[in-house]
Amino acid sequence: MRTLSYQDLLDLVEGAAIFSAGGGGSTEGGYRIADKLASDGVAAKLVEPSEVPDDAKVVNFACVGATTTIEYDSDAAIKTLRALEEYVGFRAFATIPVELGGFNTLAAVDVAARQGVPVADADGAGRAVPEVHLKVYTIDDIPLTPMVVADIHGKNVVVVKETADAKAAERIARALATQWNHSAYTARRILTGAQVKTSSIQLTLSKSIHVGRILRKAVEPVKAVLKETDGLKLFEGTVQDVERQTKAGFTFINVKLFGGREFAGRVFEFRAKNEVLVAYRDGRLVAVAPDIITPVHPEKGTCITAERIEKGDRLAVLGMPSPERWKEKKGLEMWRDVLREAGVNEEYVPCDRLNAKLR
Repeated sequence: MRTLSYQDLLDLVEGAAIFSAGGGGSTEGGYRIADKLASDGVAAKLVEPSEVPDDAKVVNFACVGATTTIEYDSDAAIKTLRALEEYVGFRAFATIPVELGGFNTLAAVDVAARQGVPVADADGAGRAVPEVHLKVYTIDDIPLTPMVVADIHGKNVVVVKETADAKAAERIARALATQWNHSAYTARRILTGAQVKTSSIQLTLSKSIHVGRILRKAVEPVKAVLKETDGLKLFEGTVQDVERQTKAGFTFINVKLFGGREFAGRVFEFRAKNEVLVAYRDGRLVAVAPDIITPVHPEKGTCITAERIEKGDRLAVLGMPSPERWKEKKGLEMWRDVLREAGVNEEYVPCDRLNAKLR
């Protein structure tokens, strides 16, 4: 177990955002959490999965909703976790982020730190994902409930005892978030320490801190990050058009770019449902989820979340491989359902194979 420095937290914000596929909440929100922890003198501790006792209880914590409306209130977030602890009759050994993102990962860190417990060095997706049930734990049939859902200021707190399946829990959490200005806290999916070791994506927070450090120190951050993540640059250019709509607890975004530098004269489009799901270059598929498609600043390499992209912005778009767990049959079936519901009818092909065909 180690204590995270203030710089570690800042690096975690930017590093986790690289794996967010343009979602996971704004990095500005993550920076505010880091700043407040530092100013309040609250220490955040990171525990490796191997250090978690097998019979310990670890709680997934996150905000749910449209990426355009995320706010954060530490007291209300803590109230959400405590409501789950009270309902099930135990105190969590640690929290674990449900995903990687510049805001949502830091929310799990914050709640743990303020409760005096560590955050696990792992998460439920190895990237950011658009739906509550879309976690590797669902592959392993680990129940999502009991779950507590609360509004952003903790005025309404709902305990969901049981649902028919994980997708039903997603619908309930999303419906509540929609009623509460498209945003809610959730404490859910109670894991044992043994499950943290075997089911979660391992050591992703320390990996994110490392990537954040690379972004901060590298002379050519984009190239350095691509080397570290085995990724590739899908495009670089200027945003010509953005369509954005918030509905049903999601932010839907379509972006069109005209190419620059080595992509001059070419056209690139991507579609997001909170996170970027699919990308095309000159009308041909170049990447599709679960592979990670992240818009970044072309020089700094830092993530620009999809909901903040505006016409005239210059972007590079990175394609990075999905965690291997998502490539299992059940994982791909889950992603196929999410893609179809978003109107994406592509079948998964790894982005390195897609781009090798296009060279």
